[in-house]
This record gives sequence, structure tokens and C-alpha cells, in this order.
Amino acid sequence: MKWYYLSTITALSLVASVGAANAQAKLLDVDPTLIEENQPAPPPAAKPVKKGKIVKGPQTPPPPPAWADTLTVDGYVEGGVAVNFNQPFNKLNWGHLYTDRANWPTFNGAVLTVQRPLDPKAEGYDFGFKLQGMVGEDMRYNHYLGVLDYAIRSRTQIGPIEAHVLAHLPWITPFTQGGIDVKLGMFTTYNGAELIYAKDNLFYSHSYMFNFGPFIHTGAMVTSHVNSWLDVYTGVTSGVNTSLGWPGDNNAAASFHGGFGFNLLDGELTILAITHTGPENARQTDPLGVGWPVGFVGTPFTDAGWPTVLTAGWPVNQGGFGSPTGCACNVNSTIRSYNNITTTWKPTEYLTFVTDMSFMYETGWNNSSFGLPQKAWAAANAITGTGFWGTAPAYPMGATAFGIAQYASYKLNDIFKLNARAEFFRDNNNFFVAAFPGYFDAVNLAHGFWCPSCISRNLGTGLFANTPVYTGTSYLALTLGATITPELPKMPVISGLILRPEVRWDTAVNGVAPFFNRSGSSRSQGMFNMDVIVPFSLL
Repeated sequence: MKWYYLSTITALSLVASVGAANAQAKLLDVDPTLIEENQPAPPPAAKPVKKGKIVKGPQTPPPPPAWADTLTVDGYVEGGVAVNFNQPFNKLNWGHLYTDRANWPTFNGAVLTVQRPLDPKAEGYDFGFKLQGMVGEDMRYNHYLGVLDYAIRSRTQIGPIEAHVLAHLPWITPFTQGGIDVKLGMFTTYNGAELIYAKDNLFYSHSYMFNFGPFIHTGAMVTSHVNSWLDVYTGVTSGVNTSLGWPGDNNAAASFHGGFGFNLLDGELTILAITHTGPENARQTDPLGVGWPVGFVGTPFTDAGWPTVLTAGWPVNQGGFGSPTGCACNVNSTIRSYNNITTTWKPTEYLTFVTDMSFMYETGWNNSSFGLPQKAWAAANAITGTGFWGTAPAYPMGATAFGIAQYASYKLNDIFKLNARAEFFRDNNNFFVAAFPGYFDAVNLAHGFWCPSCISRNLGTGLFANTPVYTGTSYLALTLGATITPELPKMPVISGLILRPEVRWDTAVNGVAPFFNRSGSSRSQGMFNMDVIVPFSLL
């Protein structure tokens, strides 16, 4: 109704009201008793009409979104640099993987994700999927064995990160009040606080627990939503960084992946206790390095360069000949277990604390000859005057490691977030922390192939010659950084910009020297690291 119509009606009403008042006054002069008898009932109060709102009848709810409405196609491009103030002679940042190259720009990767996630509010059956691939230098460590792991012969490699289907099953029972979610295919691990997907992490560099824990799996994961605060995870996989069948799986045994998730304080406090446990040792396909073009013995690297080419047979007596992490065992009967408890607490809208605790163990490695640890072989040979120890049959002894990392993040505004991380990691047997400078070192070792360029602190040679073998190393790493997301003008495809500068200091607190400098080894290393992430969206 137009406003001038309302104004006309209002004026007419006022005129009528004045006329009625005059008539009532005349009637009062004649007979006051007639007022009560002839007074009409007051009309009901009119409901106020909101300005500009026209009511056309009952409102119908909007139609539910179509299945494809939540389909997205997006990703990011990431590059950075890790500046090591030690100026390591071999250009290697010890204890790092994605940031292992010192003082040189790194193309970490370009990631493309096509996905339709499950609807978290779905009350009936719901289905989705996720396809994610990467090309870049980080991909050297993210391969599923047997899937494009030797496709590109350079630091920049290509492969899938995730490829799985999803289903929500509304099967309501006393133990699944929220139904069941199923994931089937290739997916990233549930262990730990840090992720392969770079833009979801607080820092450019990663923790020791992330670098030397599990990355990806192939298998099935079932999430049972017991109630509003408890989820139970139960899954089976082919192992760590493996696919299915030979050469995708380096042994013939399955692993368990599962645990418990607690959602407390209306989601402000979450706790995830998760394990991945099963045989992870690879079948030794070439334990003596037969057919390898050159061999190495004695010193895996020198001050002048790495490696020193000598004669075939390196490394001697590592893993019962062959790879430094080889297992003198039945690889299907030994166990490697990665266990994490990750707690996330948001006391305020701007402040977040994350605590990640890890315990790892391996039952198959760390060889002994007839029960004598490898660190005692030299003394035994000196006493007996023979070279028996080291050539005698080897038996597994096992290895363990544990760590804790505390994160804190404070959001100043929509542009700046301040981050801190303190981590202690103890590698009791120098088994888990290693370096893989060669293009295919990581996948060679995982396959069980000959790996002459892999670096292990258990060799007891070269720069590690004066380090007692199997003494272990206790690492302390402190990191301060920021996440900067500047405002950009609206652009097609590009959806933002993320800068993550950080300063980091690593040291060994038990007197050993695992890091590198210009002339050899060092007990610590200081670094300035920074990456640039450009997110994009295609759909």
C-alpha cells in the first residue's frame, strides 16, 4: 500500500473522530445516561505495520540444497626459504623434511583439491568424496608407494595426497546416537597436531613428531558418533605411506588405525587419542646392494662434500647388511606403533592452545648378534681377536622415541596472528630421526631398496664417528612466528595471501652434536624461515 493512501485514510479518520466527539458532546447536554447505553465497544488495537515489509501469506521454507551445491575446487601454491645461520656445508637442515634444504628457495608445492564433504547436519544418508593432488618438492615425502613415486626424477615430484569416498550412515543405536561416518581409500593420517595441508598449520617448519611420524594411509576408517561428546575411530590400513599390492605395500600385513575423540565445553575443548600400529618394516629386496652403480663404505659424507665414493658394501652391518633401518626379522611379525594424544583448547575467541604428545616404538630394528647389541660389537671383536660380531646372524632389539609439543596462538585481528611452539623430542636409539637428501631416498628406504645416500646417526662414521652409537638424542626446538593474511583487492581465482615468517632454534640437550655447520657438526642450529601461500578457488 502506498504511503499517500495511508495518509488520506488517516486524515479521513481524524475528521470522523472530530465529528463523533461533537455529537457526543451534544448528547451529553441532552441526557448523560444515554452515553453508557449507546457507547460502542472500542475497536481492537491495530497491529503496527513494519515499514517496507509486505506480508503475502504463510512463508515456505527454502528447498534443501542440491548434492552438488557444496562441491568445491580449490587449493594453494606454496614456496619458501629456510635460512640456517650455521651455513651447513652439505646444505642440509638436520631434523627437517619439507624445509630440509638450507639457504635456498624451495617450491614446496601446488595443491589442487576437488571435494564434496559430508553435510554435518545430515539426518539421512549422505555421500561425498575428496581428490587431492600435489606437485612440488614436499611430494618427495608424501608418496604412496607404487603410485607415481618415481614419475619425476628431480626434487619436484607429483602424486596424490588423498583419494577417497565418504558416507554418512544414519544407523542410530545406543552406541551410535549420531550415526556412522565411513572413509574408504587414500587419506592423511589422524595422528598429530600438524598436517600435510600447509595452509592449515601455524608454522612453515614442522615438529619432529610430524616429520618422523606417519603421513598417509590406504584403507578404511569408520567414525562412530557415540553421542555429542564422544567419537570412536576404528580403521584398517596397508601401513604408513603405502598403497595396495606389490609394489604399493612393502610387506604382507595390515595395520590398525583408531582411537577416541572427545568434544567438550561446547567444542571449545577437544581431545584426540589415536594410534597407528602394525608391521612397517620393508622386505629387503637388495640387502647387499647388488646392481647399485656405486657403493659407499666408511664415511657417508665429508667436510668437502657428500658422499665419498669408495667401494661397494656401504653401509656395513647396518640392518644386517643393506639399508640403515633394515630389520633382521620376519617383517610381517614386527610392530611399529605411532601414538598421539592431541588436545586443543580455545579459552577465548582469540586464544588457542594445542598440546601434542607422542610415543613411538619399533620392535624389529636395532640389531644384535646373538643378543649382543651392535654398540658392543667392536669391543667383542677386540676381545676375541675375530671379526665374528657384525657378520654373525643379527636379531632385532627394537627402538623407542617420545615427545611433547606445546603450541599457543593469539589472533590480534583479521590480519595478524602470533604463534609459538616449544617441542622436546627424545629419539632413544637414533632410529626415527634421519635425513634423505637424495631425490628418492625416502621412497627407496620405504620400499626396502638400497639407500646409500640416507643419513642415520647410527652409522658411527664420518662426522658421527665420535658419537657413541645407540646413545640416543634429546632435541629441543623453540619456534616463534606469525601468520599474516593481508587484505587484497578482489581478484578472480585468487582468494587470499598468507605469509608465515618464523625464527627457530634447535639444540641437542644431551651433549651430542647432530646438526651441521660450515666445518662439520654442531650441537645447535638457528634459523629464519618464511613461506608464502597463495590460496585459490575455482569453484
